[in-house]
Amino acid sequence: MRKTNVSHLADHFNMSILSGEEGLGREITVTDLSRPGLQLAGYYSYYAEERIQLFGLTEINFFQTLNREKRLERMNFLMQGQTPCFCVTRNQPVPEEMIEVSNEHGVPVLQSPLATTTLVGKMTNFLENRLAPTTTIHGVLTDIYGVGVLIMGSSGIGKSEAALELVKRGHRLVADDAVEIRQTQAGQLSGSAPELIQHLLEIRGVGIINVMTMFGAGAVRNLKNIEMVVQLELWEPQKMYERLGLDEETLKIMDTDIPILTVPVRPGRNLAVIIEVAAMNFRLKRMGYNAAVHFSRKQSDAILEDADSDL
Repeated sequence: MRKTNVSHLADHFNMSILSGEEGLGREITVTDLSRPGLQLAGYYSYYAEERIQLFGLTEINFFQTLNREKRLERMNFLMQGQTPCFCVTRNQPVPEEMIEVSNEHGVPVLQSPLATTTLVGKMTNFLENRLAPTTTIHGVLTDIYGVGVLIMGSSGIGKSEAALELVKRGHRLVADDAVEIRQTQAGQLSGSAPELIQHLLEIRGVGIINVMTMFGAGAVRNLKNIEMVVQLELWEPQKMYERLGLDEETLKIMDTDIPILTVPVRPGRNLAVIIEVAAMNFRLKRMGYNAAVHFSRKQSDAILEDADSDL
């Protein structure tokens, strides 16, 4: 399980740290946020103590209506256990009981100028990115006509050369050699390059080239959702390769199934053009047109017509 901590959150959103500084190293392990209105009212069941607790206008104004004894009681309940921190929105004044109990339990209280709804959206996106499961795959990630294509294959088979030709044809490079992949809660995979090799491409016999410097900023992008995989492999004469494209295979990366095409490599084949066409065909399928299915139906209709004419 990936984790982050309160200090990263405070630094990213430039939030003021009002109290509980000793708890800035507290870990945040979930992306969900909580607004503890029911707990402030005295209902203590089902308290999600592992979540960041948000105090907006409603929570602060209700808290002010309680007497000091109840304020201390509610704060002591909320700030025990593994609660990472409290975030007060709109730069609202923080009740002294919250500061007092925060310092006692070492639970940070942060203050943000953002509205509650705005902070919820931004914080959720931040946490989903920081806590998303990740893996690294050997391959090349490209953006072809808006389709994120992950090119895989054994070392030296021609992945980087194909990517270079795709860049020359107007497409964009995301990552070469090592692709860092994150999986969001929706099951979407997004790929990027490690910072050390960002925008770099290795061509055997030439060396390392900087694609952005050589072809311009429009030839690269930093992040792209992965929508299909092209697996390059050496041509095996005895192997039966897909001819029509009716059968679709998938590759499981983490918990997500991605469509995969196996493209045999042999001298004379223009891999870049084949991969480009595969991406265009994928877009057509996503728009509702499948050439293989259309051909199969026409073939079936033609066979039926011939059978009827023989009767």
